[in-house]
Parts: sequence; C-alpha cells; structure tokens
Amino acid sequence: MDKIEAPLRMGGYKRARTFCIGPHRLVRGDCVPALKRLTSESVDVVVTSPPYNIGLSYFTYDDRKEEGAYLAWMQEVCAQIKRVLRPDGSFFLNVSGSSSSPWLPFELAVRLRGLFCLQNHISWVKSISIGEDTFGHFKPINSARFLHHNHEHLFHFTLDGQKSLDRLGVGVPYKDKSNIRRRHHDVDRRCRGDVWFIPYKTVRSKSQKYNHPGTFPLELPQTCIRLHGVKNPVVLDPFAGTGTTLIATHYEGGEGIGIEIDSAYVTIARQRLEYLLQEESSP
Repeated sequence: MDKIEAPLRMGGYKRARTFCIGPHRLVRGDCVPALKRLTSESVDVVVTSPPYNIGLSYFTYDDRKEEGAYLAWMQEVCAQIKRVLRPDGSFFLNVSGSSSSPWLPFELAVRLRGLFCLQNHISWVKSISIGEDTFGHFKPINSARFLHHNHEHLFHFTLDGQKSLDRLGVGVPYKDKSNIRRRHHDVDRRCRGDVWFIPYKTVRSKSQKYNHPGTFPLELPQTCIRLHGVKNPVVLDPFAGTGTTLIATHYEGGEGIGIEIDSAYVTIARQRLEYLLQEESSP
C-alpha cells in the first residue's frame, strides 16, 4: 500500500465540481468535457489507466461497451490529451486485455497512431516465476485454457518520438561492476529497460484497495514521472480513480490534476490527499 494510508470515511462531502487540495486539483465529472476545459499545452506528463472494457465492477461506470464504441470513445479522450500535452510531454497509458479479449490493447494502440508516436512499449510485470520461486501477488484464474495474466501494457506515447528521458533516474545498479568502466558510465546505474517488475502489495480484502477494481501500485506512476525527467511537473490523470497518480505526483514534487466521474472514488482520492498533506504539516 501507499507510504501514508488515510482512514476512510465514505460520504460526508458536498458534491462540488472541483476540489483544490494543496497544489493539486481533483475534478468530479466526465473526462472529455473536463479535459476540454484545460489549457492547451499545459501538462508535462499524463499517467492513466482507463477502464479496460473487460467487465470490471465499478461503482457507477459500465465496463461493457461495444468494442467499436469503446475504441471511438478512447480516441476522443486521447485527442484531448494530445491537445493539453506540452510539445515535449509524455503520455503513459496503462491498459490490459483479457483472455477473451486479448486484442483490445493493441487495437487501441493502433487507433492512436494518428495522434502520437509510440516511443516505448513497456511491459509491467506484476508477478513472475523464476525457477521454482515466485515473486509478486498472484491471483489465480479458473480456466484450463488460459495462462494467468502476469503483466499489463504500458504504452509511452510522445508527440514526435524525440523526448529525451532520465533513464538513469529510474535505473538500476550494474551486477557486473566492470561494466561501469567498459560502458563508459560515470555512475553505477544502467537503464532499467522496458520490462518493469512492480508487484502489487498483497491485499486480503477489497477495502484495502479502496473498493476499486483497477488500482495500480504507487511505484508505477512514480517511475513514469521520474522517467520523464522534468522537475516540478504538471501531471494529469483523466481516470484518477482513488487518486494514486496524484499521490505519486505529490511525492515527486509536482502539481497533479485528476479527473474522475465517480463521486465515491473522488471522495476517497480527496481524503487520501488531505491526509497526506495533514501528515506532512504535523510537527
């Protein structure tokens, strides 16, 4: 779970349109009209995980659109993301398919080819087996036909494919230290590569995930923000859910903008941010 966990209170907030929590803004509403109200070329980094259209159980959103309608809707969302993204901005899109709909992430990536350059395709590994050992949280599936989904896609889009990244900022130490000199590196760090092992923390109830079916670990948006390599970035998540991207943005010294249609998740995200700010201000 996060570095700081807030005690949750369901309800209690008046339904306002926009909440300002410290340097961050949280908008309750549909992402397309909310995105249209943002200033063009005002965002450094977008990190988001939209509904996957695989039938997950959200509080209010129906995750079972007809595939063509879903793809057209996501194109509309991403056209607005392109508009608000700065020329050297990064858009990290976390999506996954299912055993019965394996093509959907790739169909979406192809649809976005007219808007963005696919600069990097990152595999986010959530669980992995090495020899007879296993690492990461494992959730079994009831099927004799399909393998367990151990990874998801993280598409890194930019406007021209030329964005320089802080690869060593999210790098790892060399195993063979002789590589430092042979590779002409100044520090004991190498590129992490395009396979990221970021496991979920083990949870035993839905409440530990804030009753949200599609959360990601805090370290995922943090790594994306660091890789982009801009100090004090403006970070947008148009599918903010319970606010994990905004929490990550705060830890990275940035200004977060979150958009979320479900008022229950907005309440949770607001509480998490307020609790974080309160803890930081405590003596």
